[in-house]
Amino acid sequence: MKQLKTRWADHVDVNNVLGEYPRPLMRRKSYVNLNGTWKYAIRDTKGFPKKMDGKILVPFSPEAALSGVNRQLQPQEYLWYKRRLPQEVRPEEGKRWLLHFGAVDQYAAVYINGKKAGSHLGGYLPFSIDVTEYLREENNYVTVKVRDFTDTSYHSRGKQKLKRGGMFYTAQSGIWQTVWMEQVPENYIANVKITPLYDHAAVMIQVDEACPVKTVEQEQEKAIEYEVEITARKMWPVRAKGRIGTPLVVKLPYMRSWSPEDPFLYDVSITMGADKVDSYFAMRKIEVKNDDKGIPRMYLNNEPYFQKGVLDQGYWPDGLYTAPTDEAMIYDIQKMKDLGFNMIRKHIKIEPQRWYYHCDRIGMLVWQDMVNGGREYKSWYVTYLATAMQLFHIKTKDNKLRLMGRQDPKGRKQFEDEMQKTVKLLYNHPSIIVWVVFNEGWGQFETERITELVKKADPDRLIDAASGWFDQGGGDIRSIHEYFFPLHVKAEQRVTALTEFGGYSLNLPGHSMYEEKIYGYKTFKKRKAITRGYEKLIRKLVIPNIKRGLSATIYTQLSDIEEEVNGILTYDRKKTKINEKTLKKMNEMLHF
Repeated sequence: MKQLKTRWADHVDVNNVLGEYPRPLMRRKSYVNLNGTWKYAIRDTKGFPKKMDGKILVPFSPEAALSGVNRQLQPQEYLWYKRRLPQEVRPEEGKRWLLHFGAVDQYAAVYINGKKAGSHLGGYLPFSIDVTEYLREENNYVTVKVRDFTDTSYHSRGKQKLKRGGMFYTAQSGIWQTVWMEQVPENYIANVKITPLYDHAAVMIQVDEACPVKTVEQEQEKAIEYEVEITARKMWPVRAKGRIGTPLVVKLPYMRSWSPEDPFLYDVSITMGADKVDSYFAMRKIEVKNDDKGIPRMYLNNEPYFQKGVLDQGYWPDGLYTAPTDEAMIYDIQKMKDLGFNMIRKHIKIEPQRWYYHCDRIGMLVWQDMVNGGREYKSWYVTYLATAMQLFHIKTKDNKLRLMGRQDPKGRKQFEDEMQKTVKLLYNHPSIIVWVVFNEGWGQFETERITELVKKADPDRLIDAASGWFDQGGGDIRSIHEYFFPLHVKAEQRVTALTEFGGYSLNLPGHSMYEEKIYGYKTFKKRKAITRGYEKLIRKLVIPNIKRGLSATIYTQLSDIEEEVNGILTYDRKKTKINEKTLKKMNEMLHF
């Protein structure tokens, strides 16, 4: 295996690693970035190590080349991190310190000055700990203990596998998103929920308060007020007052819509007592309606809108789950838009919030997958037999829990909990328009009930309940994966989308991790050949089906990943394998 490097790897500054503000939807002036050089140790026992093994560059996982460690953590091992906190992090009357982790894979226990301050299970979601009571006047240390069971348990793992190969990739572990701290008042804003009321030219704002230490007077106070100020280019500020726990509806004069063609964002500031946060929102609406021919279509802002998307798994050869720099994340999104795509399906991974922020401001629609978990999936059932059943239009129930790896009640409960938290975390991002609940039967169970839970949590977005196969008839989308057979769409009550197709492979020497060991669905030897193949695929498989009811397509995939060389871009992001003019031309032909 050849270690590849992206152009951004050489620009990683150990003194300012991914230093951009990590939570664009709720910004405060207080910001202490803890990325950079930490000490680490890997042990077989769970006791504090007496001596650390060396240095690791956070937030890159030890398996990633950029971490400087290059070691695979095993399920029975413990990964330890330690660093001193900056001097500015110390007790201060009337203030509290919050410690934030963007994501730690899979279980993390956090210690401040040797005392356990909190813990978290789940490798894809952020968590925060109020560490105020554990701080000293000086010489404060944070220590993190990590276990990662990867694919040996039922926890969420995405495409990670200890024995990588084919469509499954290098397992990574530990801290892989930004670690940071902020100082807040005793009573502070805990969460902001913003819902566009598109047809009413208004926005609904809901604010949650956190108050760790309440006085008797505060307990008796029924409502706390906050102030809102909404601004935008050439618009007079709109101000309003609300109360915690009560939705606030604010009308917008001369409302401007958000779309990929015009990704217009409104800025909003919220002040509650001594606390102030800055955020943003957009006015957009997504729904399924019948067009003038009676065919269900996806409507964006009350207009039929064909979505031409690409599958994106968010892997990097030098950082694995972690992009080397903010510019690297931007590159992928902007490059796809420049090639004529207007949608990205974020496949079985939750990105750092800055990725969604860039989609919001650049103008890229997002279909967001929930992260799969469960025990081993029986590939003969969820892959090979499922493909055959789709060919012959055979439907089956999703109750074969062992075959789908969902025999553990705790695992099913964890999926539900993480699904709800995913919706809450990403709710305010206007770019996200579809939740993808299950993919190809991996960890699938009780699809109809789970779909209703998502719809209840977020009634204003669409749901792809079962992407690929094991469709139970629910959700808003008839979701088709087609790599091998002809496609003839028939319109039904739900909208029809081709949510995976293509996967055409080309191995470019010098830009692939493997010279001979490659994986894909149809292999080409030269760039001209794969370009001709792609154009033929769009003309024969996709375009004829649009008039029959096809409303969205998702090509596999944005970039190569390890053995899988079916990307539009090479894994190192240095080459575009399909002719760019052809990609743009074909995307221009995809419309109603």
